[in-house]
Amino acid sequence: MADITLIMFTLCNSLRVLAYLPQIAKAAADRNGAEAISFSTWGLFLLANTSAVAYALVNRADWTMATMFLANAIGCAIILLISAWKRSQHRSNFLSNSV
Repeated sequence: MADITLIMFTLCNSLRVLAYLPQIAKAAADRNGAEAISFSTWGLFLLANTSAVAYALVNRADWTMATMFLANAIGCAIILLISAWKRSQHRSNFLSNSV
């Protein structure tokens, strides 16, 4: 049973890492400051994944689990960084056009 749950965990989290790619692409292509991206939601996801990395390493000494959650944390961070950059660009364009 432990092997089955490990396989399912690894499979689901691998797919979840891939699921970040469309969100990253949408945020990067957005011309309206990535307004549909919720910083609080993605920030919470980043925090949750980061705490899961710490839990996996400190409490379980499980590098597989830590690696999976680290990949998820990186996906969240990329989405937040792209969105912040897009919002900054959008704000700059708005301010320069309104002067």
